[in-house]
Amino acid sequence: MFDVVVIGSGPAGYVAAIRASQLGLKTLCIEELSNDKGKPNFGGTCLNVGCIPSKSLLDSSHRYYDAKKNLSDHGIQLGDVKLDLKTMMERKDNIVSKLTGGIDGLFLTNKVESICGKGKVISKNTVQIDKADGSSEKVDAKNIIIATGSSPIEIPAASFGKHIVDSTGALAFDSVPKRLGVVGAGIIGLELGSVWSRLGSEVTVLEALEDFLPMTDTDISKESFKEFKKQGLDIQLASKVTSTKELKNSVKVKYEQKGKEIEVEFDKLIVAVGRKPNSEKVLPKNLGIKIENGFIQVNEYCQTSVENIWAVGDVVRGPMLAHKGSEEGIMVAERIANKQAEVNYDLVPNVIYSHPEIAWVGKNENELKSSGIKYKVGKFPFAASGRALAVDQSVGFVKVISDEKTDSILGVHVFGPAAAEIVQQALISMEFGSSAEDIALTMFSHPTVSEAFHEAALSVNNQAIHIGNKK
Repeated sequence: MFDVVVIGSGPAGYVAAIRASQLGLKTLCIEELSNDKGKPNFGGTCLNVGCIPSKSLLDSSHRYYDAKKNLSDHGIQLGDVKLDLKTMMERKDNIVSKLTGGIDGLFLTNKVESICGKGKVISKNTVQIDKADGSSEKVDAKNIIIATGSSPIEIPAASFGKHIVDSTGALAFDSVPKRLGVVGAGIIGLELGSVWSRLGSEVTVLEALEDFLPMTDTDISKESFKEFKKQGLDIQLASKVTSTKELKNSVKVKYEQKGKEIEVEFDKLIVAVGRKPNSEKVLPKNLGIKIENGFIQVNEYCQTSVENIWAVGDVVRGPMLAHKGSEEGIMVAERIANKQAEVNYDLVPNVIYSHPEIAWVGKNENELKSSGIKYKVGKFPFAASGRALAVDQSVGFVKVISDEKTDSILGVHVFGPAAAEIVQQALISMEFGSSAEDIALTMFSHPTVSEAFHEAALSVNNQAIHIGNKK
C-alpha cells in the first residue's frame, strides 16, 4: 500500500508527489500521457503544451520582431532578417523535452514511483490504472491526491477541426498564417495572438465581452489595449462568434457586434475562451464527493468530503495557474504528513507574458471601491525610469495601492518591463504585511526597472522623487 497516490503529474501533481516523498511518505504518481518510449510524459499542460512552450515562442518571436523592426535604432544593421520557423519550433520542443526529463530525474532523486496510465478512484483507498495496451491494475492508497488538470473549452460555434484549433494546436503551426483569428482576448488569446502577429500574421481578436481584460486594474486595461492595438492586434470587443465553416484552406467566421452580423475569413482560427477541469470519470458517485461545474469541491485545505481524498490545481476552485496548483500540492502533502500548512489565496500573482508584460497581485481599485475600503494610490511611469529608457522598454507604469489608514499595501499592478518580477517583489512584501512606507524606506539598486516600484510606493504618500507629486 502507498501512503500517497497522486493522479496527474502537472505542476500540482508532480510537486505534491515530490514533497510527499520528501516527508517520508511512500508515493506513486500516475500520468496518462506517454512519450515515444512508452514512459510517463511528466509536466502536464503547463510544461508540454502551455506555460513553457508558449514562453519559448513568445521569446523567440519577440527576438525576431526586435531584429526586424527595432535594432536599427541601436545602430545595428542586419539587412534582410529571415524567419526559420522549423528551427524555432525545434528549440521550443527541445526545451520541453529537457524539462520533462528533469521531472523524471527529480522523481528518481526523491524516490517517487511512477506509472503510465489513466488513473481513477474506485473506492476510498483504491485507484485503478487503465493502461494504453488495454490492461489495468489496482493500487491501494492511504491518501489520494487528484491533480488531473484542465482542458481547452470547445464552443459549439467553433468546433475544433483542420483550421480551427485550441491553444495546443496554436503552438504547433508549421507555417505562419497570413490571416489569423483568435476567439477570446484573455491571457492565452493575447499571448498566442502576439506570437503570430510578430511572426507576420494579420491577427484579429474577437472578444465577446465589452471590456478589455476586465480582471485587471482599469488603468492597465486602458493602457494595454492601446499598446496591443499599436502593435498590430485588431481587437474587436463585444464580438460574439455565432458560426464557423471550414473550407479547404481557410475558415469562414460569422460574429455579432452591436446588432450587426459580420463575416470574415481566416487561414487559421484559435479558440482561446478558457479551460475546463478534467474531473470526468475520476471519482465514483458512491463516495458522495461533490462536483460543481466540473470542479471537485474541497475545503480551504483542498480536502474533499472524504477525508483521505484531496484535489489540487485546475480541477478545484480558484484561478487555473500553475503556481497556485503547485502551492496547493505542497500544502496537501504537508497536511497528510500532519504538518500545518496553508495557501494564502489573497496573494496569488497573475501574469500576462505579452510585451510589455502585465502582472498584478492583490486588489485593484474597482474591487476596493465595491468593498467600501478607502485607499491611496501611487503611480510611476516607466517613461521616467532611466533603466527602462536605456533598454528601450519605457511603455507602462507601476501602480501601488495602500490602505488609507494603515498604509498596508493592498495591491500592486504593473504594465511594463519585468512586470512579473516586480510583482513578485511586491508579493513578498505583502506576505509580510509591508506598508507603502516600508517599500519607500528600502534601498533599490540603480539603475533598475524595480526602482519604478520604489517610486510608486513613495508616490502613495506624495514623496516621489523623480515625478511630480499630487498637491
